[in-house]
Amino acid sequence: MTMEKTKKEIRLAELRIKSDLTANEGNDMIVEGYAVIFNEPTVIFTDSAGIEYYEVIDKHALDNCDMSDVPFKYNHSDDVMVMARTRNKTLQLSVDDKGLFIRANLANTTTGNDLYQLIKRGDIDKMSFAFVVAPEGDNYDVKTRTRIITAIEKLFDVSAVDLPAYDTTSISARGYFESQEEIRKQLEKEALKRKLLLKTYL
Repeated sequence: MTMEKTKKEIRLAELRIKSDLTANEGNDMIVEGYAVIFNEPTVIFTDSAGIEYYEVIDKHALDNCDMSDVPFKYNHSDDVMVMARTRNKTLQLSVDDKGLFIRANLANTTTGNDLYQLIKRGDIDKMSFAFVVAPEGDNYDVKTRTRIITAIEKLFDVSAVDLPAYDTTSISARGYFESQEEIRKQLEKEALKRKLLLKTYL
């Protein structure tokens, strides 16, 4: 069993978006933060027995990622106007040793100003990113129950979010980890069969 590689996934960023008050000039509404943190194990799913499953994004996961046209959104919604975009350089993305750093100059619209004020007040203090894992772009460490993402194919958007988790995140994570557990159990059964056969002929 394998997880569908083309499925869009959403992950919550580990650090806050923050208002960069010192950088604001005129009416610019600048927000910045890390949308992706490298090499930091994150609990992404907990099963009904309370067992935790982790995910790590490798520091080279964005090396060949398509980030040519990335919008900055609110809650990943297509129903809300785009706040900034890489295409017109109102959104800047930079990869460093820590992760993917974003700097957005929010649109001077009612929606943009509302979002900026909510970020500034701390009502909205999280961000996340929507992405697709590249083919063969992840592997699973059975011992630590950790999914290691080594290559992200496309970054769809980065978003300011007001919720700590998304149903799509838990659903896609559950599907991935359940499939890996099935593979692990199958391998254990096969190993046990080989062991019993060996005992029979010894």
